[in-house]
Amino acid sequence: HYLSSKFKNTILALTINFIFMTVLFFNLCNTAILIAWAAILFFPKSTVSKPLISFPWIPLGISFFYSYFIIVSGGLAEADFSSLEGILVLFQNATPESAAAGWLHYLAFDFWVGTWMVRHSQRNQIKHLFIVLPLLCTFMLGPVGIMVYSLIYFGTKKFRKAS
Repeated sequence: HYLSSKFKNTILALTINFIFMTVLFFNLCNTAILIAWAAILFFPKSTVSKPLISFPWIPLGISFFYSYFIIVSGGLAEADFSSLEGILVLFQNATPESAAAGWLHYLAFDFWVGTWMVRHSQRNQIKHLFIVLPLLCTFMLGPVGIMVYSLIYFGTKKFRKAS
């Protein structure tokens, strides 16, 4: 009885620690990405933003936490990405760790797309003020940001040719 009770207490302690780590890592990534987005939105030419824009440091950092969440959630060996039904099953069977992995996937790639937009707009001499809306859309709505940026890019390109 004593060993059984001690075993249960150990499992409980490990579970609490595991949940704590999940929340800690998730919050760390969420906070870091907000700071990184603020840097490229408001200070794109600062010494802090330039390295974030020139190399995918933030997605690289997130990739370590993403890998952790994928591993502790049991991996994706049985995932079916070939059908909508398979994707629904993934969402229905989500654990906190698999949901965190999914969220980090969005964070990493949306930020990478945002940094591409900043680089591309700077190369094409598009004023940063014009890409604030596409950056915000990318942050909140992913692909909609690319659509808005493309409209601005092709619009300014046409405008420059006309003048």
